[in-house]
Amino acid sequence: MKTFGEVISELRKERRLTQKALAAQVKKKDGIATGIAYINDIEHDRRNPPSPDFVAQLATVLQVPLEVLQYYAGRLPSDKKTGDSSHEQIVAAYRAFRKEIDKKRR
Repeated sequence: MKTFGEVISELRKERRLTQKALAAQVKKKDGIATGIAYINDIEHDRRNPPSPDFVAQLATVLQVPLEVLQYYAGRLPSDKKTGDSSHEQIVAAYRAFRKEIDKKRR
């Protein structure tokens, strides 16, 4: 499986964006553009996947569904973390996920 950084790098290149161009479009919490070095560190897996807000910005800029980046970041959607799901619901969701992923491999 690809890493979060590999996916970001791949998507950025597919969109014909430089690291500098991507960094300019993704803002830190203080509203200032991200540095190129930070994007480079993410792409080379020298940093853990960034905050959920940062991941959401990357999804927007890279024109990919947020769920795709959440998957590669190893995160559940933030609106589902606080829910109190039963064990049966969790098992059913994972089985449905695996079934859907397995369909794509055939």
